[in-house]
Amino acid sequence: MRYRVNEEITFRKLEVLLAFMAAGSLAKAAEALDVSTVSVHRALHSLEEGMRCALFRHEGRNLIPTDAAQVLAEVASDVIKTMTDGVRATREAAGYGAEQLKIGSLYSLTIRAVPEVVIGLKGRRPDLQAELVLGSNADLLDKLKHGTIDAALMAVPPPDPEIESLTLFEDRIFFAAPVGSAYGQYDAIDLRQCRDEPFVSLAEGFATSQGFADAFRIADFSPNVAMKVSDIFSLINLVSGGVGYALLPGRVRDLFAHKIMLIPLSAQYDVRQTIGLSFLHRRERDPNLLALATVCRLTIQDRHVR
Repeated sequence: MRYRVNEEITFRKLEVLLAFMAAGSLAKAAEALDVSTVSVHRALHSLEEGMRCALFRHEGRNLIPTDAAQVLAEVASDVIKTMTDGVRATREAAGYGAEQLKIGSLYSLTIRAVPEVVIGLKGRRPDLQAELVLGSNADLLDKLKHGTIDAALMAVPPPDPEIESLTLFEDRIFFAAPVGSAYGQYDAIDLRQCRDEPFVSLAEGFATSQGFADAFRIADFSPNVAMKVSDIFSLINLVSGGVGYALLPGRVRDLFAHKIMLIPLSAQYDVRQTIGLSFLHRRERDPNLLALATVCRLTIQDRHVR
């Protein structure tokens, strides 16, 4: 028959016992635990009842541990350590507070946002190893829900009870043309004037491909898409090489100004991306994710719409 531990014997009471044994008095144990002396005395008395044997004897106002209390304290020390290690191992197996953090990101955010975040995170938690996983918005959301990444810098997904998102900044979508294009003379581009032009775009599932579709829905025509690709850097090279025009977020401007021009769209095509940090709602108190969220706020949340 398996022995069942009396319900009066709890981890908290064992911790009180250890504090009392180390301090040597009720008052000092209470001070160490930041509780009242009465609370310490009550916990020890309750523990004694649960053990069904004497753990202490009274000498005046002093409570003196018996040999039984010494034995229990030695066992309690091992039990508390084992349970503490077990809690840590369990949390790490679930990705909570582990020494490694897998951060998903859109390709375009590696230009500026991701390096800033990684440097800031390293300064705040130097022992934490960050691993970067790149993908489309749809791919990152799927990985997030399946637990293969811990958080994602991506376009904020539609409301979902499983997902918590911290909005960081908004980015406007621009018309992208090769350097030297005649379209560079325009202050703003009306997409309806480009009905006969070839375009290149990202494949479905990317945040920018959704913006592309939204803009042409407003323009009320289907563009001539010469090619679709699966990363924004290939898309920029295709635009630069004259394969077609594209719609791109403003955040790529600084790095690729020598290859492409980003020209504002006319006011009716006010298409924007809301970029944020997303993670599972059940992990909102994970210390690693809290540190990541803090770094994101400090480094990129105040970024203005481009």
